[in-house]
Amino acid sequence: MLRELQITNLAIIDKLHVEFSPGLNILTGETGAGKSIIIDAVNLILGGRGSSDLIRSGAKEASVEAVFDLTGRDTLLKSLAAAGIDCDGELLVRRTVAPGGKNRVFIGGGLATTALLAEVCRSLINIYGQHDAQTLLKTDQHLLLLDGFAGSLPMRHEFAARFEEYQGARQELKALEEGEREAARRLDLIAFQSGEIADGKLVPGEEEELSEERVRLAHSGRLTEVSQGAFDQLYGGDAAILGGLTGVIQGVADAGRIDQALTPVAQALETAYAQLEDAALSLRDYAARIDSDPARLEELEDRLDLINRLKKKYGATVEEILAYQAEIDAELAALTNRGETREGLQARIGDLEGELASLGAKLTSARKAGAVRLKEGMERELSELAMKHAVFETSFEKSAEPRSFGFERAEFLFSPNPGEPPRPIAKVASGGELSRLMLALKQLHPDSEVPTLIFDEVDTGIGGATSALVGEKLKRVAREQQVLAITHLPQVAAFADQHLKVEKGVEHGRTATSVQLLEGEERVAEVARMLSGARVTDKTLEHAREMIQEAAR
Repeated sequence: MLRELQITNLAIIDKLHVEFSPGLNILTGETGAGKSIIIDAVNLILGGRGSSDLIRSGAKEASVEAVFDLTGRDTLLKSLAAAGIDCDGELLVRRTVAPGGKNRVFIGGGLATTALLAEVCRSLINIYGQHDAQTLLKTDQHLLLLDGFAGSLPMRHEFAARFEEYQGARQELKALEEGEREAARRLDLIAFQSGEIADGKLVPGEEEELSEERVRLAHSGRLTEVSQGAFDQLYGGDAAILGGLTGVIQGVADAGRIDQALTPVAQALETAYAQLEDAALSLRDYAARIDSDPARLEELEDRLDLINRLKKKYGATVEEILAYQAEIDAELAALTNRGETREGLQARIGDLEGELASLGAKLTSARKAGAVRLKEGMERELSELAMKHAVFETSFEKSAEPRSFGFERAEFLFSPNPGEPPRPIAKVASGGELSRLMLALKQLHPDSEVPTLIFDEVDTGIGGATSALVGEKLKRVAREQQVLAITHLPQVAAFADQHLKVEKGVEHGRTATSVQLLEGEERVAEVARMLSGARVTDKTLEHAREMIQEAAR
C-alpha cells in the first residue's frame, strides 16, 4: 500500500508530506484547494508526463517521493526482484521534474528510467477518476477482468500453456521446412567431411609417436655412428676406456691395503666402472636396433602429411578433429532423420490443435456465461450508484485462429442514458462514470492484485441516499485494498478510516496547499462544513456526528 507521499514545489504546493493508512482514506476540501494536484503527483509516480509547467513558480525543480509498504505482497516482491529491484518489504520511489521537462527517476535508491517507473508503480496503484484510469480504458484488459469475474482464469492459464507449446511446435516445423534446401547442402557437406575423417582412421596421440619415429629414421646413420663409436671407445677396442680403468682400479685397491683412506676411492671407481659398463652395453644394443628403412620413412611422411591436411580443415590437433567428427555425426543423424522429425511435429501440432479447440470451447462458454452474470451485476450496482438506466454489456470478437488468451477478444460496452446503444467505455464514459464503473466492478469482483486504488470524485452527479451507498461500497473495497477517495459528499466522507483535509492558504505572501489529518471533533466539523457550507450550526454538527457514528456501525 501507499504509506507516505511527499510533494515539493509542485504547482501551488511548496512542501507537503502526507501519511496514508490501510483501509479507506478520504480526502476532502474546498474546490481549488489542491486535491487534484495530489492526483497529479501520484500520476508522476505512475510514469505520467512531467512537464516544466508543473514546477512551482520560482523553484528550480519539482519532486515527488512515495513510500510503499509491500509486506505480504510476495508476488509483487518477486516481480520487483526480477526487474533488479531489491527491497525488504518497503519501496521508495522518487521523481524530479526540472525546466525543459528533464526528469530523473530513482527506484529503491537507484537511478532508473521513467518506463521502468511506470511498469513498477502501475502494479502498485490504479487511479479511477476525471482524467486517469488505467484498467477500464485499456481494451486488452477487459478479457482479463472478465476471466477474473467468471472464474475462468485457471482455464485461461491452461490454454496459454498449450498455446505456447503449439506455437513452439509450429515454429520448429516452419524452420524445418524453410531449411530443407540448406539442410540438403549441409547434409552433403558434413557427410563428406565425416567420411574423410573416418578414412583417416586417426588415433589420439599417434602424431607425436609418428613424429618421433620419423626423426629417428631420418637420422639413423648418424645415430648408429655415434652409438657404435661410443661403445667401441668404452668397451670394444684394444684401447677401450674400461680396459684401462680396470688397471687403475686394481692399483688403487692394492694401495688401499697399505692406507685404508684409499679404500673408498677404490670402491667409487668400481661403481663408476659398473655404470660405464652398463652404458656401453646399452649403446651397443641401441646401435643394433637402429633400422635405416627408407620405405618406412616414406610411409611415416605420408601418414603425417595426411594428418596435417586434416588438421588444416578440421582442428589444430588429432583430438580436436575427432571431437569435430563426433559433432557432425550427431548433426548428420539429425538431418538424416528429418523426415521422422517432421512427421512427429505435424502429429504433435494436430494433437495440440485438438486440445486448444476443446479448451477454447470451454473457455468461450465460461466467458459468455460470466458476461451474462457480469451484465446483471454491473447494472444492479450502477443502478444503486444513481445510474438506474445504465446498460453494461460485453462484446466478443471471434477469431478463427487461437491466440494465447483463447479464440476471442472482449470489450466492455456502456450506455449511461436510456435509448442510447451501448458503446466502448473509452468513448462514452465521463470521469465520474468511469469511477463508478470501476467501483461497481470491484464490488462484484474484489480482487487484490493492485494494492492501492484511487477514486477521484467517484460521487460526481450523486446525491441523497445514493451518496451513503457509495461510501459503503468504497468501505467494502477498502477491506481488501487500500483506497484513497476524493469526495465532496459528507455521506461518503463519513465512512473514512482516515480523513484528510486539503486546504489552501497564504504563507509569506504566496498561496500554498496543506493537508491536515482530522480526528474527533475536527472530523465532525469538516463533515458539518460539507453538509451546510460556510455556516455551521450546532444542529449541523450533531447531524455530522450522527452520520459518522452511523457509518461506523
